[in-house]
Amino acid sequence: MKKKNEMSKLDKKISIKLFLYVLPGLIIVFLFNYFSIWGWLFAFFQYKPGKSVFECEFVGWKNFATLFGNKVMRNNLFRVLKNTFGIHMLGYIFTPLPMFFAIFLNEIKNVKFKKVVQTLTTLPHFIGWVVVYSLATTLFSPNGLVNNLGIQWGLLDAPVNFLASDKHVWITQVLWQQWKGLGWSAIIYFAAIAGIDQELYEAAMVDGAGKLRRIWYITIPHLIPTYFTLLIMSIGNFLNTGYDQFLTFGNALNKDYIEVLDLYVYNLGIGGGQISYSVAVGIMKSFVAFILFAFANFISKKVRGTSVF
Repeated sequence: MKKKNEMSKLDKKISIKLFLYVLPGLIIVFLFNYFSIWGWLFAFFQYKPGKSVFECEFVGWKNFATLFGNKVMRNNLFRVLKNTFGIHMLGYIFTPLPMFFAIFLNEIKNVKFKKVVQTLTTLPHFIGWVVVYSLATTLFSPNGLVNNLGIQWGLLDAPVNFLASDKHVWITQVLWQQWKGLGWSAIIYFAAIAGIDQELYEAAMVDGAGKLRRIWYITIPHLIPTYFTLLIMSIGNFLNTGYDQFLTFGNALNKDYIEVLDLYVYNLGIGGGQISYSVAVGIMKSFVAFILFAFANFISKKVRGTSVF
C-alpha cells in the first residue's frame, strides 16, 4: 500500500512537470488565439480609428447584413471565396506529396545525401515570401533566366512576363506553396516512419517481399492515419490561406484571380479603412472554418472509425 502511495506521488510530480513544460505554449495560444477574440466587438460598432470601440456608433448586425445585402460587396465576397476555394482545392491534390517524399527519402541509404536533401527542402519554409518573390522575379521576369534560355533555345519568340499574367494564377501559387513547404510538411511523416516496428520489415523480407511491396503493405498503411489527421486539420483551415504570399505576388493584372479571403480582409481593413466590415468577414470565415472542420471530423469518424476528437 505504501509503495502504491509513493508511485502515485511520483506520477503526480511527473504530471506537474509535464504540465509546466506545456504551460508557456498554452499561454501563447491563449493570448494570440483566444484573448484576441474580444476584437470581434468591432464588427458590431462603426469603428473609427483613434476612438475607443465603445465611443463609436453601435450598429448591431448591420455589417453582417452588408456581406450579402450589398450587391457590390456580395459579388466581391463571392469572387474572393471562389479564389480561396480554387487555390485550396488545387492544393489538396498535392497533399499526399509530403508523405511520398518522406517515404522516398527514408529509402535512401546514403545518410549524408539524405541529410543534405532534407535540409535543402526544409530551408525554403523559413524564407519569407518577399524573398521568394525576388527569386521568382530573377527566374520568370522578362529579363529573367527562363526567358533568356527560352529565347536562346528557340522556344520563345519574345520575352513573356509570367508574373504579370492572369493565366494559371491558382496553379502557380499552389506550386510555389508546395516548393516552400514540402520539406517542412514531410517532417511529421519522418517521425511516423521512425515509429514503425522494424520487425514488420524484417518479417516481410524473410517472406520475400521486395522494397516496393514493403512500402505498399507496411509503410503506407502506417502513414495513412497521420495523413487523414493532417487532412482533417487542414480542412479546418480551409479559408486560412494567409495574405502575405498573395499580397506579394499580386499586381493589377492578376488581382481579380489572386485575391483570397484573407487578402480581401486585409485590403478592406488596412487599405480601405473598413475595419468593422473586415472584422465581420473574419468572423464569418471563422464560423465557416469551424463547420468545415466539424463536418470533416464527423465524416472521418463514420467512414474510418477514427477522428481528431
